[in-house]
Amino acid sequence: MTEISRYYVPGLHVVDNVVSVPLHWEWDSLLTQPPAETFSGEEIKIFYRVVTSAENVNRDLPLMIFLQGGPGGMGPRPMSVDSIPWLKEAVKHFRVVLIDQRGTGRSSRVDSRVIRRRGGNAQETATFLKNFLADSIIRDCEFIRLTEFSGKKWATMGQSYGGFLTMTYLSLFPQAVSASFVTGGIPHIPMNAHEVYEHTVPRMIAKTQQYYERYPDDAQRVSRIADIIAEGNVTLPNGDPVSVRRLQMLGADFGMKPSFERMHWTIDTAFSEEDGNAGKVLSDGFLMELFSSTTSYGDELYWVLQEFIYAHEDIAPINWAANDVLRHTPEFDETARPVILIGEAALPEIFEEDSALRAFKPAVDVMMQDTHWGTIYDINQLERNEVPIHCAVYFNDMYVDSHLQLDTLSRVGNSHAWVTSEFEHDGARTADVFKHLYNEALSLGDLEGLQ
Repeated sequence: MTEISRYYVPGLHVVDNVVSVPLHWEWDSLLTQPPAETFSGEEIKIFYRVVTSAENVNRDLPLMIFLQGGPGGMGPRPMSVDSIPWLKEAVKHFRVVLIDQRGTGRSSRVDSRVIRRRGGNAQETATFLKNFLADSIIRDCEFIRLTEFSGKKWATMGQSYGGFLTMTYLSLFPQAVSASFVTGGIPHIPMNAHEVYEHTVPRMIAKTQQYYERYPDDAQRVSRIADIIAEGNVTLPNGDPVSVRRLQMLGADFGMKPSFERMHWTIDTAFSEEDGNAGKVLSDGFLMELFSSTTSYGDELYWVLQEFIYAHEDIAPINWAANDVLRHTPEFDETARPVILIGEAALPEIFEEDSALRAFKPAVDVMMQDTHWGTIYDINQLERNEVPIHCAVYFNDMYVDSHLQLDTLSRVGNSHAWVTSEFEHDGARTADVFKHLYNEALSLGDLEGLQ
C-alpha cells in the first residue's frame, strides 16, 4: 500500500494512503486492468483511509468501501468509534475504506482557486470538471482495489449519492463487489434531472408547510426576513450579497433531523434589537448563520456537479432543470408569502452570489448545454445483477424520491428494499440503519461470499 501515516482515534485504528490516477480514464470496463496508455496524461492524487476497530487491528477482516454522499463529498472524519453509527457497526465485521472522492478532501481538491490557476476558457474548464463524476470515481475505486488490495472483492456501503455510485459500480465492475448496502440513494434509471425535480419540488413545499405548522410564528418571521432582504443592501459577513433566493436555500436542511429545530433557532435571534430598529434590521449573528448554512466554501463540487449526476451518455441538455421546475411553481417566487424554502437545488443565482462558485459559472453554463456524457449505468447488467443489494428506502425522503427508488429496484436483480418512514435522509448517520441492513443480509445468507 502507499501508506503515508497511521494512528488511532478513540476506538479506531486509521491508516492513511494516497495513490496517483489519471485525471481522465481511458479504461473500458470489459478490461480487467487499466491500459498503460491511460496514465500518459495528467494525473491526480486519490486519498483514502483504511479504518478498523481497535480490537480488530490484527485481524484480516473482509473489506468494505464507503461510497460517500454528495456529489463532491469527501470521506467522513470519525471522531471516535461511536461518532458515526453505521461505521461503529461496520468495523465489527469489516476493514472499512474511506475514500475522498476525486476533487474533494485530500484528493487533488478542486476549488475556485484551482479553477483560476488552471486558466483556460469555459469549454476547457467544463471538460476538466466532467472528469469528477461517477464513471471516473468508480474507476478510481476499482484501481485501488486491484492495486492496493490485491484484487480482493469488497462490499460497498453507499449513502445518498453513494447509492448512485453503487449502481455505477455494479454496472461497470460487478465482479469486484461481494455485497452492497445503500441508504437513501437509489437513482431512477433511466436518469432524468427534470423528472427528479418534478417529484422532489412538491416535497419541498410539504416540508416547509410542516415546519410552519410546528412553529406557526416562524412563518411571519421568515417573511419579515425576506422583506428586509428584498429591500436591498444586505450583505453577508464575507461581503457576498444576500437575496431572497439565498434565504430560501436554508430549506436544503429540511431532509435531515432535527432540521425544523435548527431553522427555528436560527431565526430566533434574526432581528437586531437596536433602539428604534427592532424587527427592521437583521442581526450580525443571523447573517453569520445564513452564511455558514448556505456557503459553498469547502463543498464547491457539491453544487457544481449537482445536476450532472443525472447525465448519462447522449441526452438532451439539462439546462438548469431545478431552476426550470421552481420557476414554473408559483409558491417559490421570491415575492410569495409565506416564504417557501428550497431543498437541494442548484440555481443560477447561487453561482452569481456565492463567491466560492463564481469562478465555476461559465463552465457550468457550458455543461448545462452539453449532450454527451460518460456511461454511468448499464441497465442490462443491472437486470441480471447477482450481487446482493440491501437498501434502506426512506419513504418521505425529500432528496431522493422513494417511489422512483422502488421503480428502479423493481428492475435490478437480487435487490432488497427496506422501506421505512422512521428516518429522514440522514438515517444512517444518526441511527442503526446499517445494522438493520447487515442483519437482514446475514439472515438471507447474502454474506457468504465475503472474503
